[in-house]
Amino acid sequence: MTRLSVNLNKVALIRNSRGENLPDLVQVAKDCESFGAQGITLHPRPDERHARYSDIPALLEVVQTEFNIEGNPNPRFLDLVLNNPPHQCTLVPDAPGVLTSSEGWDTIANHDFLKTTIAKLKDKGIRVSIFLDPVEKFVEGAFKVGADRIEFYTGHYAKGYTENPSDAVAEHVKAAKLAGELGLGLNAGHDLNLENLKFYKSSIENLLEVSIGHALISDALYYGLENTIQMYLSKLR
Repeated sequence: MTRLSVNLNKVALIRNSRGENLPDLVQVAKDCESFGAQGITLHPRPDERHARYSDIPALLEVVQTEFNIEGNPNPRFLDLVLNNPPHQCTLVPDAPGVLTSSEGWDTIANHDFLKTTIAKLKDKGIRVSIFLDPVEKFVEGAFKVGADRIEFYTGHYAKGYTENPSDAVAEHVKAAKLAGELGLGLNAGHDLNLENLKFYKSSIENLLEVSIGHALISDALYYGLENTIQMYLSKLR
């Protein structure tokens, strides 16, 4: 079964809006796991507008399933991860002021940087995934820089799904096949939701993990967090 990792950035955003600790991010992480989530994801950005760097060690103490830290590997982020080793670190090429992650790495142009960065993380026993568009040459590049996994950016898939699901997923299918041939583990994330998740899961070979935050937390406003997590898990079975 494909694992569900719940991204808690939107929970942190709500917390920060009042300058207090409500909702309590640590308690929400524990509850998500008790409700069936198989991982917790956090993506601290340099301005800390939602997830804070101080959230990382606090979550590391309580997460019992799998902790995935995402982010742009600038020096501050790398220091944070290396000093608080998670199960997985997902490298994302976010510009400092970007609203959300909307494109993957060019693994050819950034070959040397990625190879050096990945080696540092793997030396600490951290599994490394890199955020990619479903482009075969970039998948091959991810293999060459030593990544353990790749995470496909699914934003374009989600937009195209309502018009033509088969066309929307076609490039992902081809790139996933190559990833499997190269021995790369495969994750996916961005704009996956209750409408498009099942089709994506059924189309992609060897999909190990999806990371979902915005849609899941939005759905939880209507269905409740426990019910929502179970609804997402049902799409992955």
